[in-house]
Amino acid sequence: MLSVKVGYLASAASRAFCSSRVYCREFIKVSASSRVLCSVSQSQSFCQTAATPEEIVIRVPRYIQTKVENVKQTRGLNKISTVKAGKLLIQCKNPVLNQTVAYTLGKFEQPVLCTKGWKHNKSFGDYFTINNIKAVAPFVSKDQNEEVEQKPPVTFKNLHICKELVEALDKLNIIHPTTVQLQTIPKVMKGHNIICAAETGSGKTLSYLLPIVHRLQADKESEINDEREHKIRAVVLVPSRELAEQVTSVSKTLCAPFGLLTSTVGGGRGLGHIKVVFKKEHPDILVSTPGALVKALRRRCIDLSDLSFFVVDEADTMFDPSFSDMLENILLNTDIARDPKETRGLDQKAQLLVVGATFPGGVGEVLSQVTDLGSMVVLKSKMLHFLMPHVKQRFLKVRGADKVLELQQALKLLQHEEGGGAVLVFCNKSATVNWLGYALDELGVKNARLQGEMPAVVRSGIFHSFQKGKEDVLVCTDIASRGLDTSRVRLVVNYDTPESHTDYIHRAGRVGRAGGMEGGEVLSFVTHPWDVELVQKIETAARRRTSLPGMESDIHESKPKVVEEEE
Repeated sequence: MLSVKVGYLASAASRAFCSSRVYCREFIKVSASSRVLCSVSQSQSFCQTAATPEEIVIRVPRYIQTKVENVKQTRGLNKISTVKAGKLLIQCKNPVLNQTVAYTLGKFEQPVLCTKGWKHNKSFGDYFTINNIKAVAPFVSKDQNEEVEQKPPVTFKNLHICKELVEALDKLNIIHPTTVQLQTIPKVMKGHNIICAAETGSGKTLSYLLPIVHRLQADKESEINDEREHKIRAVVLVPSRELAEQVTSVSKTLCAPFGLLTSTVGGGRGLGHIKVVFKKEHPDILVSTPGALVKALRRRCIDLSDLSFFVVDEADTMFDPSFSDMLENILLNTDIARDPKETRGLDQKAQLLVVGATFPGGVGEVLSQVTDLGSMVVLKSKMLHFLMPHVKQRFLKVRGADKVLELQQALKLLQHEEGGGAVLVFCNKSATVNWLGYALDELGVKNARLQGEMPAVVRSGIFHSFQKGKEDVLVCTDIASRGLDTSRVRLVVNYDTPESHTDYIHRAGRVGRAGGMEGGEVLSFVTHPWDVELVQKIETAARRRTSLPGMESDIHESKPKVVEEEE
């Protein structure tokens, strides 16, 4: 066999075929090295017979034609323009991959991600931004619609809350309720068991504290409560000591006009501390962590037989396997009402309020043992598990060795902006928190550190001092991402990419909160290949304007009935 290049064969054929017309009935085979293989006898016959180059036929196999057509179709899809006139929703380093707010992806259209090649080492330095497309948070009840503006704005007076509570809120400059509070407070006032799922920073704490304080005050003034003055009337269960202190502070402010007592019991303390708390008069409202409450129940330091309200705050954490066993034990020692009628009268039972930003699948299994799931009222926010549209979110592909310098640069840029603001820096491990804190000290950046392995005495008051403004930078683990009030925070930095979508939602929820600073921003450092997969899902959800995948709650309005039938 004689191997001849395609270009040489074409030129030779054009010189030889000049006088007569000949059709090539033989196949010309093309090898992978772009060479044409012909036999010597065929070459000699071509030289002996002349033909015009216009009549040469090259037959292409069908499977090659199919491959070419598929490539053309794929390239055509990738060339779809996502850029239109108007504000950008996704802004990338490569402007071709930008996406405007006006562009909407089709149902079966696959988005072209700018993070597609981020697992490669050459992608370091790439970035993209999810811009804030709304100026007002979606949970704010005052919409920008003209029809809503014509109506008088809703205040807490419209929710039939006692005058003293409304005045206490006015002193805190809280006048208009959020959407979550408008939906939750009337249901709680009517005695329903509630499952409330709403986005972070939407005012869920006031949504259950206001009706509780209102009800306790009404019972205190009645003759029915004379024999129950020294018993706990409401329990609020929270996952951390810092959140317990925060909820206690809000409760004391609301209870001050009525003389109601609020106490807190946190974990990490011995049984002696728990006994000291209950040695005095029992509080009307007890805010506790699960571990401390289980210890108090086992030692019979408290009695929950006369309970009127049982609140499970940050339910996505409380129903986690690390807390679910303790929570189930506590609920079995509490007489939970199965109907709103059971929350009134001499033999009243406790009203159950479950509040959180996300819910795990085990909620129904635990609650079905203590109450009727079919009678529970499920309240869901429309923006549950969605990326916050009023917060700017940036993602930067950076090497691990460069993250400290990038963090220092972000802190300097924030200092030069008007208004300044505090910063939360999240890490995945306690050891990283300690190391990063020392690194920032070497760079002259004053900071505080908060992580779960700290002793209770050291941990106590760190977040409270950060809220007061003694430090502007707090390096912490996810212990500071659940429910804590961070109205001073303007920038959240994910020094380590969160391990799940739930953690990202809670971390990002530290900015853009009700009553917080405007112009909040989230900056995430992406380093490892396994981090890229999470970021790609976030980018896909942003481009499609859908909720984050895998975050759908198992608790729906029809779910309790299904669970009841199966039992």
